[in-house]
Amino acid sequence: MGRKTKVNRTTTPELVAQCNPENLKLKHDFLNYLASIQRSEGTIYNYNSDLNIFFVWCLQHCGDKAFVDIKKRDIIAFQSWMILENQNSPARVKRMKSALSSLSNYIENIMDEEYTGYRPVVRKIEDPVNMPVRKKTVLTEEQLHYLLEELTERGREDIACGVALAAFSGRRKSELMRYKVSYFKNEYVVFGSLYKTPEPIRTKGRGLGKYIYCYTVKPDFQPYFDRWMMKRRQLGIGSEWLLVVRHGNEWVRATSPTFTSWMGICSRILGVDVYAHSFRHFFVSRMVSLKIPDAVVKDIMGWESVDMVKVYDDTDASDRLGDYFDENGIKPPSPSFNANSIGR
Repeated sequence: MGRKTKVNRTTTPELVAQCNPENLKLKHDFLNYLASIQRSEGTIYNYNSDLNIFFVWCLQHCGDKAFVDIKKRDIIAFQSWMILENQNSPARVKRMKSALSSLSNYIENIMDEEYTGYRPVVRKIEDPVNMPVRKKTVLTEEQLHYLLEELTERGREDIACGVALAAFSGRRKSELMRYKVSYFKNEYVVFGSLYKTPEPIRTKGRGLGKYIYCYTVKPDFQPYFDRWMMKRRQLGIGSEWLLVVRHGNEWVRATSPTFTSWMGICSRILGVDVYAHSFRHFFVSRMVSLKIPDAVVKDIMGWESVDMVKVYDDTDASDRLGDYFDENGIKPPSPSFNANSIGR
């Protein structure tokens, strides 16, 4: 399938429980500190996962050494293990080291009275070269349509709705989990073709993140929303959250890991690796192909700079040449953008 997401399977609750109690207590206090300074739930979740991996590695390969006693050679050994034995990408290793470095800073700045003379070593080790080891999946309109219809045919209206929301809003998977059923009413339609959330949604950012109003292309999303609402009524789902999963005898809000598991189903249907961010790329690329100015795309996505549009735009450069050339030579300028043109 080309692009592969490395899923770490080196930790289990049983292995984590065997780790050095000092390390586990340090992790617990560190995560509580992050919560106290309002770091996002996603950040805390990722740091917990990353630290568990490192502490299990210490248990199995480094004599269960206390984190405060870790030396530079240990970090080098761990980095080599991540890349050579566990086949993680350089970018994944950098994220892991970021968690370790943040823990080191916490010890140095907050726990200095308890760990006098502590010297952080993580940031002294050079990061691996960030090479593009993954092949990006660029979804076409045809692939997306086939995927949505196939999911519906298989009775997975829930996944189809989640995929449609991702593809026609461009939001991250953690943000998709924050959408409510009540957001999709006619009174919240703007410009005739966009659902605008009636309240800001928390997106990525420091602390509690940035809150922005989010938009969804109504004509494309509506069929899959309607089918999911019909299925929800049949199942007696009364939750306010749009994307839900069954937990015991009740329906609860879906989580980012749930969406990731859905991507596995999508990958098998299309025969290519499908991941949440591929829909974010799809959305931006589609906006660009519809000749929506970069500044407008930036505002829809809630970005600070138009430079981000280029990062997410996967349209082929050769396709854009047709906007300016034909059999008669150079074309005259195209008419001004009309906001109502984005819903098809």
